[in-house]
Amino acid sequence: MLTHLHIRNYALISHLDIDFHEGFSVMTGETGAGKSIILGALNLVMGARADTKAITEGEDKCIIEATFLGDKATRGEAIGKEIIIRRELSSNGRSRSFVNDEVVTQAELKALARELIDIHSQHESLLIGDDLFQIQVVDAIAGNASEREAYATAYTAYLQATAALREAQALAKKAQADADYLQWQYNQLEEAQLVAGEMEELEQEEYRLSHAEEIQAALAQALQQLDSDNGALSLIHSTRLADADSTLAERLDSVEIELKDIVSDIQRIYDRTERDPMRLEQVQERISMLQTLMKKHRVLTVEELITLRDEFAQQVQRIENIDEDLERLKREGDEAKRLLGEVATQLTHSRQGVCDKIALNLVNAMIKLGVPHAKVAVDIQPTDDFTETGRDNVQFMFAANLNQSLRRVAEVASGGEISRLMLCIKALIASSNGLPTIIFDEIDTGVSGSIASQMGEIMRQMADARQIIAITHLPQVAARGEHHYLVYKEDTAVRTETHIRALTPKEHAAEIEKMLIV
Repeated sequence: MLTHLHIRNYALISHLDIDFHEGFSVMTGETGAGKSIILGALNLVMGARADTKAITEGEDKCIIEATFLGDKATRGEAIGKEIIIRRELSSNGRSRSFVNDEVVTQAELKALARELIDIHSQHESLLIGDDLFQIQVVDAIAGNASEREAYATAYTAYLQATAALREAQALAKKAQADADYLQWQYNQLEEAQLVAGEMEELEQEEYRLSHAEEIQAALAQALQQLDSDNGALSLIHSTRLADADSTLAERLDSVEIELKDIVSDIQRIYDRTERDPMRLEQVQERISMLQTLMKKHRVLTVEELITLRDEFAQQVQRIENIDEDLERLKREGDEAKRLLGEVATQLTHSRQGVCDKIALNLVNAMIKLGVPHAKVAVDIQPTDDFTETGRDNVQFMFAANLNQSLRRVAEVASGGEISRLMLCIKALIASSNGLPTIIFDEIDTGVSGSIASQMGEIMRQMADARQIIAITHLPQVAARGEHHYLVYKEDTAVRTETHIRALTPKEHAAEIEKMLIV
């Protein structure tokens, strides 16, 4: 239940504090007095989109704070009986929301607000012809939250399964078109018999083969300098024999042994270094072939070619197995659709189970509101495919006159009939969901006289179980109010400002009399 509303620097409201009470309250005032401003502030604190234009001209920030009584929860945690929701909007565009002084997101604020209050704006009566609104009404009466949650889960799984299949089919189509080319690419790299590190070895061998004569000449000169009569080995041997120092002799022995090993290695390299034009040609052809492959595939090493070859192999393998993958995904899609069909059927049954109840209640209520020949039916037909809300097309069918055939509400109902029907629907929903507070913004538009009085009585009866606040221009409705609030404007030296005050019983009677005269 809404118990208090505080507004500061919002539109024409510099400062406003007003208490609200249980039961049926009415809010009246001249056209343009600011009733819609107060309603706009309430919508903002309930999570509506913020607009800096709503800040009072010349001010930096506006604050709207609503206090409720009731046990609700946010972020999965229980909130105490007093729930204070505050919305702050700065001129720089920044908006912040608080619940009991704790910062919350706009999504969290909206979720909590839906549990606390329903604001029926003037244009909302037009929703009576909207397919989504009609299905929401049926669901509210059916109380099928568990069925809708199960359907939403299954629907998401179905969409994911069908999307995976479509993606796989698109990839398969492209893969089949590329299959021959991929296979050719793979075969070319596979036939190349690539070996990691091969290019470096080939380049070294090419250098040796290309410079065989120079290498042999350099090696022969080295052998001559190391292992001739006047070479290094002979000189070291002579020095060792002439030296009497045992320590130096040992070191010279070590040098002599090392040089002999070096000579042996040089001789081996010399013996295997020879001109081999045929082998040189083979090496150069191999290098050229590898360079051509690297240039073609835009890589720099043989190792990258090997990686690319393996990737081609995997792609070829996937193409070969693609039929199996498609079949698996199709089975998964079929199973997801089967499960979705099951929960969709359960959801449909829950809705069908309340159609007669809804129709009977609305007919009885419309008769009380001066439509004696009213006929209402809730028609549910299967849709062509699954939708976010199920597999049902829900239509409210209506006829107001004798011998008139049932047709869609939006096609046959007048403005006054739509207002009455919407009030009846709201009353029916309220009896089902136990919402603590409902605000009606001129839901009585298009009616007058005794019908207006009956609408006021319906709202008063609704207030036996919840708080009802009605914004109205009709004295017949206002007269039913247990609490009466007057919205009015006053001019100050600076600006025009909107105010609201609770009327005393005597002022209430005087205001009703004034409305009757007008």
